[in-house]
Amino acid sequence: MSTDDFDFYLPEELIAQTPLEKRDTSRLLVLDKETGELEHRHFTDILDYMEPGDTLVLNDTKVIPARLYGVKEETGAVIEMLMLNEKGNDVWECLTKPAKRVKEGTIISFGNGKLKAECVGVFDEGIRHFKLIYSGILYEILDELGEMPLPPYIHEKLENQNRYQTVYAKNVGSAAAPTAGLHFTPSLLDKALEKGINIAYVTLHVGLGTFRPVSVSNVKDHKMHSEFYIVSEETATLLNKTRESGHNIISVGTTSTRTLETVMNLYGEFKATSGFTDIFIYPGYEFKAVDKLITNFHLPKSTLIMLVSALAGKENILKAYEEAVKEGYRFFSFGDSMFIK
Repeated sequence: MSTDDFDFYLPEELIAQTPLEKRDTSRLLVLDKETGELEHRHFTDILDYMEPGDTLVLNDTKVIPARLYGVKEETGAVIEMLMLNEKGNDVWECLTKPAKRVKEGTIISFGNGKLKAECVGVFDEGIRHFKLIYSGILYEILDELGEMPLPPYIHEKLENQNRYQTVYAKNVGSAAAPTAGLHFTPSLLDKALEKGINIAYVTLHVGLGTFRPVSVSNVKDHKMHSEFYIVSEETATLLNKTRESGHNIISVGTTSTRTLETVMNLYGEFKATSGFTDIFIYPGYEFKAVDKLITNFHLPKSTLIMLVSALAGKENILKAYEEAVKEGYRFFSFGDSMFIK
């Protein structure tokens, strides 16, 4: 299976640079995975596709303002550091630019020394491990010094940092937002509960894989990076009941999907657990946990378009994307939404 099989034409002007004023006013392309039939709706209509007893699964991870700009203490050279995940004892895996200037022992100072980072490990592809040196609470310091780690295809400045968080973001730890959830408002979630739709939460801290394109020609040769996930007892119980009663499990985003499929592959049922997953879902994969999916429009040749192709069929997805381009849908993180039913 070739990576090029998942390529498609996308005019640059369709890459959304800013979020809409109101989260739930984004457009919604509905795809029937069995027939390939398409409907054009708005996200405010999403509950029309859910029944009482269905369970909506949201990823409640919270994005760290993890992009920092500092200076090397020895030379004053400006260094960009993107914190990806904590390895323990205040050691963080970071994407560093320009990485060639950062050797083991290099110390970078941020905010006139309010935060310092000493390089303790050098790895390929710009990855460095840093021991952080600070006093106080790290996340408060990051709120003051850091920026939201917007993807490289977004060139506009984000005026309101909270627009790169879901309204239900809770557990701090992501280097990127689970963007399928950005369309939800508190009001829409309340309406879901009023309709009898269950809401369950999982946590998957989005990490390095989000920033890495598929660089191999054969899909099967791609290696996913590992990300930390948590499933609570409450969520596991609710999902097992949903499955037993014959109702649908509707995943919000590829991160929730990867979490649920990981747990089902490990245990054959939903279970309270946590750990790291590097699951890679592409066509040929048989879904065991997720029935339907709310997702955004993804990058060409990405692992994300491969995942949705596994659920809905590659031909259906590529036709849907062709239609979305023709109709001027907004793509990627701040773009419009898709529902695979």
